[in-house]
Amino acid sequence: MNEIAIQTEEFIERLKDAFDEMIVYKDLKKSNFISSFKLPSFMRDWVIKHFQDDNGEINVDGAVEFIKEFIPKKDEWINIKNRIVMQGENVQFLAKISIRIDIATQEISFELPDFGLGYANTVIPRDVWEDCSSDLLKSEENWGIVELGYQYPDEDNSKGKIKLVSFRDFCPYVVDLDDYKYARESFSFTEWINILLSAADYNPGGYESMEQKLAVIQRLLPFVEKRINLMELAPAGTGKSYLFGQVSRHGWLVSGKVTRAKLIYDIGKKKDGVVAVRDYVALDEIREAEYMKDTEIQSALQAIMENGAYRAPDNHEVNVDAGIIFLGNIDSTVMNEYQNMFVELPKPFHQPQFLDRIHGFIKGWDIPRMTDDLKVCGWALNSEYFATVLHSLRDDPTYRAIVDALVVLPKGADTRDTEAIKRISTAYLKLLFPNVRSASDITSYDFKKYCLKPAMEMRQIIRMQMGYADDKYQGSVVPEFTIKEIEE
Repeated sequence: MNEIAIQTEEFIERLKDAFDEMIVYKDLKKSNFISSFKLPSFMRDWVIKHFQDDNGEINVDGAVEFIKEFIPKKDEWINIKNRIVMQGENVQFLAKISIRIDIATQEISFELPDFGLGYANTVIPRDVWEDCSSDLLKSEENWGIVELGYQYPDEDNSKGKIKLVSFRDFCPYVVDLDDYKYARESFSFTEWINILLSAADYNPGGYESMEQKLAVIQRLLPFVEKRINLMELAPAGTGKSYLFGQVSRHGWLVSGKVTRAKLIYDIGKKKDGVVAVRDYVALDEIREAEYMKDTEIQSALQAIMENGAYRAPDNHEVNVDAGIIFLGNIDSTVMNEYQNMFVELPKPFHQPQFLDRIHGFIKGWDIPRMTDDLKVCGWALNSEYFATVLHSLRDDPTYRAIVDALVVLPKGADTRDTEAIKRISTAYLKLLFPNVRSASDITSYDFKKYCLKPAMEMRQIIRMQMGYADDKYQGSVVPEFTIKEIEE
């Protein structure tokens, strides 16, 4: 039965009452015209919302016209430069922007990384900075409508530059976390799981069981909790690259080549890599990844996974809150945690000291191959809003305090096991029970079944693979963590 496609009117009303303007009608089959523009889902939903009526019908012509005008392709950049520099036009479009403040000159410049426009050729006039600084300082990189013009050379400035004329934030609304947490109370556990899946573009009705749905939910753990390191091996076509690469603008998917400078730290530019500015970095196709043979990248990743920091050769420290996610395809003959699944993976995955720093393993073969039946069709949370909520929840320490209060450590528990299990349990609590504000707000049954037990299972697989990597760890098991009974 296709649950999401036949949502009841009563459920839709509750959904709209709980989330108001953050609800959008998603139909990935009918919105293929947007897919042709290769927009990530967080941007797609933003466009759809602006051109959708109360019944979910999209003004296709208006949406296409907007995309063509405001979301240029990379190969259109030369034409945009011509309009700005040679024709003197002001041009507006949607782009990712980062800023730099020069201490020596007090000059403020910006970068559009997707178009190769660097700081050396740009400037933000002081009056524009005063108008836009609050939005531009929200994070290291921000999405929004940039308006660009040209600053001509003069006697004091012999070099012409592209200037920022105005900036409108891509996410103009303010996320109220308390509203989101309170909304959870309006829905059953099953309904909430369906809401999470549809927010990430999946059709809950396409899955055969709750177990399959929860397997997909595992992929959202690093979206909501800092420094969760995971590994997923899965058959091709299960959608792992899509989820990590398209749903949130706060994450980064590496598919193909990447340099140490881009990933970790650029010594020449004295600039931190993406691990320092993203919520997670997902390293895809690790079996073929040449960069995983780079010993400096290996040691940097190991340090980051352990301490959340990396000391560069020039003594600069890169501080990291991002989770490191390793993704790879796996042959059906080795889809079994009770055997060595890492035979064909690069050297680091044959080293127990590297594996030990991975908190948990996702069995991607429990997730069905992506089909049209698994694409969302119905009222759902705007993906941009959803991703922003998960990003914001990363800074809420109360959930970890609840986990600390509930979990009883077994005698002699390994520190890395303890941290891995608590960190994953905390992420599950944020995802599945965001309304929980104290240990007494959740039953022991729910916490054990949906938070603690899956965390232990994910960690146990890593433990077993460490045993295949080194006989010293053979038979190593995660001890039984229990739950403290909390009085109402």
